[in-house]
Amino acid sequence: MTSQGASTFVMPAKAGIQSAYRNDIFQPQRVYIPILRLILTDETVEITVFNRGITLLLSDEERVRRIQRGLCKLAGEGETLMANLKSTAEKAVWSGHVVAVQARIRLTRSFDERSHSYLGYVLRIDGTCGGTAGEFLIAVGAGAHEKHRFQTGMALSGCSMPVEDPRRETAALYRTSRFKVVKDAEGEPPAGPPFHGVPPDLETYRSRGHRHLDARTYDAKCTACIWGCRMPVEMIIDQWNPSRKQYRFETFCYGPKSCPLYRPGPARKVPGRKGMSYTEEDWVDEDATAHREPDD
Repeated sequence: MTSQGASTFVMPAKAGIQSAYRNDIFQPQRVYIPILRLILTDETVEITVFNRGITLLLSDEERVRRIQRGLCKLAGEGETLMANLKSTAEKAVWSGHVVAVQARIRLTRSFDERSHSYLGYVLRIDGTCGGTAGEFLIAVGAGAHEKHRFQTGMALSGCSMPVEDPRRETAALYRTSRFKVVKDAEGEPPAGPPFHGVPPDLETYRSRGHRHLDARTYDAKCTACIWGCRMPVEMIIDQWNPSRKQYRFETFCYGPKSCPLYRPGPARKVPGRKGMSYTEEDWVDEDATAHREPDD
């Protein structure tokens, strides 16, 4: 398979090709599979098979659009398929000023065990999204941050997809295309706290470790700080049945241990099988940040 969702193969066939198409192309988490039945002969033809959903999301080529229109006619689906695809794949056009940049990290809990996935960064934008003015969150990858070095004060624009599973992302939008830096940030960031400037790479967050942060303190004082982080949390309730999961959000601080704004909040409780629960005590945070000095 190529990045455009297509594969090419050569096989003998007669001129007549029978085609059948599944009607669940637009259903979430299902795979669209074109079925080609060929009658073998001495002739050889080259066939390119597209995953139509993936291809149309990733390509603006007119050649691909023509293939799609032809396949719709073959399947007898006409404009209905095109309308459904447009509503499914439509991106939100947005623009505005960056008011915060924080790490995009996902936390997985399984009773007293935890692990992190370092995915990128979350941009808080004050501007217009889909014709509506206000603040909104855009999830971006580490590569985009390395290229553009996002920070508070920049003016950006782009087109983004709605997130597939809001339980696993703090942002509402991701997979941005047509990214444009309209204006760079000016001047030096304030000393803080809260701390602004260009956030470090994800390895720095991993190596620093975090402390749990009171959610009300985060909302009131830390949403603009590069060391604050609101993580989506996936909790595996039963280790013997990993499909049993619950979701929530937790807030953490990667900043200096001497920060005067920091408040730990209540201990985190993690549900387990058969009504059991695990309480994450303060020593877990102390151990995770023991290698750092108070002002580090």
